[in-house]
Amino acid sequence: MKAPDTITTPEDYLAWVPEKRRPDLTTLHELIRREAPALEPCIVYGMIGYGMRPYETKSGCSGEWPLIALANQKAHMSLYLCCDGPDGYLAEKAADRLGKVSVGKSCVRFTRLENVNLEVVAELVREAAGHS
Repeated sequence: MKAPDTITTPEDYLAWVPEKRRPDLTTLHELIRREAPALEPCIVYGMIGYGMRPYETKSGCSGEWPLIALANQKAHMSLYLCCDGPDGYLAEKAADRLGKVSVGKSCVRFTRLENVNLEVVAELVREAAGHS
């Protein structure tokens, strides 16, 4: 669920998130800021992005995308770790340690923060920040 265009700061975004999910996303936002303080937060593509960096696809498309992002979706919340390491995508390679979550290549989807292993998230955020 993309935030409206009137949302321009991470604080605005967190205030916009439904009250039931706000504490979980706020906790993750604070964890990311603590573990990766050099990654500036911003609103990008209707979510909170941290550490914008340029990219180029194999087909030649280019742009900017955050190393880490946090989003409120209709049915769940998402943490994006948009980088890979020597063994593959960070989220995907840590899927078995992240807790009761659904993991794609770079996306960790969850409905409740208590189901997420925050120690592993902190480790992955630090590793992602090293790619900036």
